[in-house]
Amino acid sequence: MSELHSFHIPVLGLGYSIDTPAKVARFGISSVISVMDDELLEQMRRFYCHKLKIPFIPIQADEHDSRARRITAYLDLMKDIVAAQIAAMKKLPFEKGNDLDKYFELLPDRSTLKVKYQQMKSLPEGSVKENLQQELRKQVKAGDIDVNIMVKVDKVNRDKTGRPLPSDYCDAVAAFRGFANSDLTSSVVLSAGYNPRLYAYMETCAELFPDNKGQLKKKIIIKVSDYRSAYVQGKILAKKGIWVSEFRIESGLNCGGHAFATDGILMGPILEEFKNNRHALVAELYALCCDAHGRRNIPSFANPPGLKITVQGGIGTAAEQDFLHEYYEVDATGWGSPFLLVPEATNVDDATLQQLATAQQQDYFLSDASPLGVPFNNFRKSSAEKQRQERADKGRPGSPCYKKLLVSNTEFTDEPICTASRQYQHLKIRQLKEQNLPAELYDKEYNRIIEKDCLCEGLTAPALLKEDIPIPHRLKAVSICPGPNLAYFSGIFSLSDMVDHIYGRKNLLNSLRRPHMFVNELNLYIDYLKKAVKDFTPDAKRSKYLLSFRDNLLSGIGYYKKLAQAFVFSMQNDLCRAEGELLYINIPAERA
Repeated sequence: MSELHSFHIPVLGLGYSIDTPAKVARFGISSVISVMDDELLEQMRRFYCHKLKIPFIPIQADEHDSRARRITAYLDLMKDIVAAQIAAMKKLPFEKGNDLDKYFELLPDRSTLKVKYQQMKSLPEGSVKENLQQELRKQVKAGDIDVNIMVKVDKVNRDKTGRPLPSDYCDAVAAFRGFANSDLTSSVVLSAGYNPRLYAYMETCAELFPDNKGQLKKKIIIKVSDYRSAYVQGKILAKKGIWVSEFRIESGLNCGGHAFATDGILMGPILEEFKNNRHALVAELYALCCDAHGRRNIPSFANPPGLKITVQGGIGTAAEQDFLHEYYEVDATGWGSPFLLVPEATNVDDATLQQLATAQQQDYFLSDASPLGVPFNNFRKSSAEKQRQERADKGRPGSPCYKKLLVSNTEFTDEPICTASRQYQHLKIRQLKEQNLPAELYDKEYNRIIEKDCLCEGLTAPALLKEDIPIPHRLKAVSICPGPNLAYFSGIFSLSDMVDHIYGRKNLLNSLRRPHMFVNELNLYIDYLKKAVKDFTPDAKRSKYLLSFRDNLLSGIGYYKKLAQAFVFSMQNDLCRAEGELLYINIPAERA
């Protein structure tokens, strides 16, 4: 990650941050691209090549290793675009309002580079000022172009005759190869769990191992929701000789997109555990890594490489960001959903942007829309939600399934199909009708079936709509997955506005009362527990889990009360209210 800024822009769906590096990397801001949809990447590569008058040679889907090659080609294009932007920017004069001026104005005020820039501005015209300007130009560098792979989105692909291809051509593995073969010197963010097949393949990638100088060209970031996950996955990779350069901690519920809830363990205690165990973790992983390098007879590290701890999910103020840096000693923070309101940084079509800009708190909700079977943060006003309901009302629920990125169900078919597909929902509803259930129970199960929606099309549509790129099959409905924290931002903002908000130079929060980020996450977990209790079926094991879940939340409240006393947060009243609400929840051993 670039050291210029203390924040990054995480991956935002499939299309929302697909070209964010081309928009913000020249200002030193790091961001993350999803490489899961190679068809979208190819469409965007064609768009940029035509826009910049670069020769475009298409990579057809039926060509050998097309998925990996498309990803490599797109990432190399992004690298070239940003490099050209940086080169052009360095030639600009220092004039108010141009990109060179903006580069330095966006920097945090405590940055030594920003201080030097301010000194330059105060100097009279002359050789001293010109020399300092040249020195500043030399220090201009781009933010990182990182990529994200959801490791469990890893379907088996087939050749032209329909025969399964070897495991190296599965979706996640091919995506990783596309990144590994690119010219980028950056990181891949591995999210959504552990994939043994992918981790085994990574061991064959020379780019992940140190060169003769102990340097890494390609780095690994693992997105985790708790310390145990980081420890386990870090050890698995270290034993292969692969160093994890960053653990990116994301709130289990106070985040955008898929929500991987913990067992009631809250962000504060998780960060405390990382803080307390960080040095021991580095030492253990370093020893394992060096041992693996010795067995492979390859160069190793002279000293433990850097291992960053970063955090994202629900951060909303400069004070919260500063506290995360200062108390928990995190290296950087991630700000995702608020950037959906920044057209300079992300791809949101005009209609959806206006809906987000004027949305109410109740418009953001945790849904079961994802075919992955994982809770998914959703937006009630989206055109995809409207389309999903209209299809059901017409008696044709479900979506046509063209991309098949999320196929996994074999309940009715030999080949996996998607639970959001029209085919699956038709078969499942027919099965449901045969059960002759009471009307109330039938409606409940029916709604569970039709709640699944096509994310493959919906999360790519906004990028195509924004750039007026033809959309295959005319599937223009937009899915969008902001985190609930976006409820506290209203309006459409410039990049400078949002960066100034992050660094405390401006306040973009709306008038809605906003509790501390830790309290917001706690409230989301309480709602999550209430729903789990409401849906409870007779199961002693499940009851034990829910009781443990509540105990973890109560323990977290105790931790926060001590934290609030020490650091004078305005959390005490909110914590007491939440504690009372938790204690009121009745979790029976079984329910008839």
